[in-house]
Amino acid sequence: MSAIPLKNISNTGIMVSSLGLGTVKFGRNEAVKYPQGFRIPDDRAVISLLSQAHAAGINLLDTAPAYGTAQSRIGRLIGADDDWVICSKVGEQFIDGQSTYDYSESATISGIENSLQVLRRDALDIVLIHSDGNDMDILQNTSIVETLLRMKEQGKVKAVGISSKMVAGGLYALQFFDIIMCMYNIMETSELPVIQAAGAAGKGVFIKKGLMSGHLKKAGTVDPLQACYRHIFAQPAVSSLIIGTISPMHLRQNIDAFLSVVKPD
Repeated sequence: MSAIPLKNISNTGIMVSSLGLGTVKFGRNEAVKYPQGFRIPDDRAVISLLSQAHAAGINLLDTAPAYGTAQSRIGRLIGADDDWVICSKVGEQFIDGQSTYDYSESATISGIENSLQVLRRDALDIVLIHSDGNDMDILQNTSIVETLLRMKEQGKVKAVGISSKMVAGGLYALQFFDIIMCMYNIMETSELPVIQAAGAAGKGVFIKKGLMSGHLKKAGTVDPLQACYRHIFAQPAVSSLIIGTISPMHLRQNIDAFLSVVKPD
């Protein structure tokens, strides 16, 4: 069976699989925008899904403190397994059914320290700012950029970036950061300039909501899954598309669709 290829994120020494596994469903089923409700899987199901992903060549796990218990479960279930590249975030917490945001120096440091502890790591592979939608205000009027870069210099983080929500924010962040995570799909292409600029600058690009959070029928094509993959990977700057699933069948369908569109070398 062909394996998901790896891509290098320039100047970081990090290789990530072209498909990454999103883990929000590992630990949170409140205030999420999926077409159907779901139960959080037990440990056995998570381990099985991780094994399936790993066997296919997926090495990137996308998680966050705002994903409920996802981070702590990943740390407990895989520990310091170096086969995985873990992308975490700072800035957002999800407590008692609501998100709160704090981009201060103290919150950023404590967030990273807590992620190191629960993920059982000496250093975090990737940390992104979890934007509340006010990208420019976060980047220009808080201390989070300086704090993240300092934590990188200290070796606690290997690569830093932002999960952005604005074209202006994504473009602005490229001057500081290694990776930009942005939304891009058949129905939403406004952040294409960020992807293209990141590619020109040799920066990493992670795509979120590339499959429209499960609302594929809105794509209006005969095979919306393959159409989504063709659309996204027509952009050579894309490092990885994050897919969020807890279904082995769904994961298999996504891997097959990717391999049918993007032929590994």
